[in-house]
Amino acid sequence: MTQKRLSKGCAREEARFTAAPSRAELPGDYAATLRELKQRITGERLRVVMAANAGMVLLYWDIGQTILQRQATEGWGARVIDRLSADLRQTFPDMQGLSPRNLKYMRAFAAAWPERAIVQQLAAQIPWFHNCLLLDRIQEPTDREWYIHQTIRNGWSRNILAMQIEGAAHERQGKAISNFPAVLPPADSDMAAQVFKDPYLFDFIGTADPRREREVEQTLVNHIHRFLLEMGAGFAFMGQQVHLEVESQDFYLDLLFYHVKLRCYIVVELKAVPFDPSFVGQLNLYLSAVDDLMRQPDDKPTIGLLLCRSKKKLIVEYALRDLKKPIGVASWETKLVKSLPKELKGSLPSIEEIEKELTE
Repeated sequence: MTQKRLSKGCAREEARFTAAPSRAELPGDYAATLRELKQRITGERLRVVMAANAGMVLLYWDIGQTILQRQATEGWGARVIDRLSADLRQTFPDMQGLSPRNLKYMRAFAAAWPERAIVQQLAAQIPWFHNCLLLDRIQEPTDREWYIHQTIRNGWSRNILAMQIEGAAHERQGKAISNFPAVLPPADSDMAAQVFKDPYLFDFIGTADPRREREVEQTLVNHIHRFLLEMGAGFAFMGQQVHLEVESQDFYLDLLFYHVKLRCYIVVELKAVPFDPSFVGQLNLYLSAVDDLMRQPDDKPTIGLLLCRSKKKLIVEYALRDLKKPIGVASWETKLVKSLPKELKGSLPSIEEIEKELTE
């Protein structure tokens, strides 16, 4: 009996995990190796999850196509879909997403995307409920494609996608007035033009009509995450009221960014009044100073963005004509976006969020 107890005790001891050594006892390259393995595991896990999502979206398209065909040839109605849902859920009790409502989304999805190859290349690359949101909110196929491309490129969560749709991002992107074609190489000009929009929606400022630039500027910085989301992907915030000294005179840049894709500094000057041509001269000075004092050899020429309460197109175009520094001009508004989520999540959906959508 004693021997049996000892054997069981030894087995339990062997089953326990040995205590991990302290970090001080580990090799010097341990931390770097751990980071590398974490990145590989995370990347592979995300790849598997997204592959599963694509397979599910294509399956839903197939189901939707079948329902569409039966409606056309056999006259299937809502009652038949309800019966189909009940039978499928009985056959596959562990499978989510077979409710009558979701089957109707599948039918609408198949009707919106008639070609399976296009679904595989585009719509299947975003989560299913992103597609449902687009079906509900966006009517034009080209606009729907634009939002899918942006979701893939920027990693928008469903909440962020909803916010971008409510703010009509597809109508504002690339609309700022600029002199980019005249002063930048074609590839850089095209990319820079698409980076800026008009107007910018600073709805988080509130419904008040602010008159002082510094108040607006401080509010934007206080809501930096929301501000960066409105600015778009690639903007890295470098500072507020950035000091420059030129021949013993002090100058202060309202907001300074670095754009990782354009590979240049971006100076944002914020005005709480309508556009005035004198603003361009001030911004031109700032761009020249940043190029001389801050720009590194690998950086491209600094770009200026002038944000005003309003503007007149022809006056802006005349003010920018023959200017050598790249400048864009846009207006900003405080119009509240409808149905804005109460709690705004990060722009990139987590693996857990994507996995949750696969099981809903």
